[in-house]
Amino acid sequence: MTQLPPFRRSRRPRVLDAFCCQGGAGKGYHDAGFDVTGIDIAPQPRYPFTFVQGDAVEFIREHGHEFDLGHASPPCQAHTRCQQIQGRHHPDLIDPVRDAFEAADIPYIIENVPGAPLHDPVTLCGAMFGLRTYRHRLFETTFPMAAPRHPQHTARTAKMGRPAREGEFLHIVGNFSGVALARDVMGMPWANRDGLREAIPPAYTRHIGRAFLTSRAQEVAA
Repeated sequence: MTQLPPFRRSRRPRVLDAFCCQGGAGKGYHDAGFDVTGIDIAPQPRYPFTFVQGDAVEFIREHGHEFDLGHASPPCQAHTRCQQIQGRHHPDLIDPVRDAFEAADIPYIIENVPGAPLHDPVTLCGAMFGLRTYRHRLFETTFPMAAPRHPQHTARTAKMGRPAREGEFLHIVGNFSGVALARDVMGMPWANRDGLREAIPPAYTRHIGRAFLTSRAQEVAA
């Protein structure tokens, strides 16, 4: 059984950041006003908030009910175009994560790449938030969450392996060039290359966290 560390005493709502990696999602929720706890199977010494090492699905089943909101970014490899072309097989944890959240009876978000089998997802893009990366991601939510206006993609994306030129957007995947610039673009100054290419920008979850708090306030006022 995965042990939950004592929560810090806080009046902030609590969010569980499952499959947290180095904390891109967690930072956005923190900025939106949440007390954040991350869970990941691998050690995450760079994670900037309360961290638990363990199996994320098991942890949701055991402790999900102790949180106000759940967020999960299960491994995306099963749904990426590159892996499908190469014929590689990876575990698909979206259904187990959804089942665990529903058993915990808490509102939740599941994030993944375009093409993943999410229910009525909303697409977020870095250009919506003025970021210098497109990085489209899908978000399944159990509460209302609208996307900002999606601007036309006019900027080119820098080719893999060379630094981005003036006016180009970054493609932060694989062995990309320019970690320092990627940290600035993503809003994750503490992260290394591995953490950056696995993360979603905190701007996304700051938007989602605020949407959840607005939705909850409206329910209380109704």
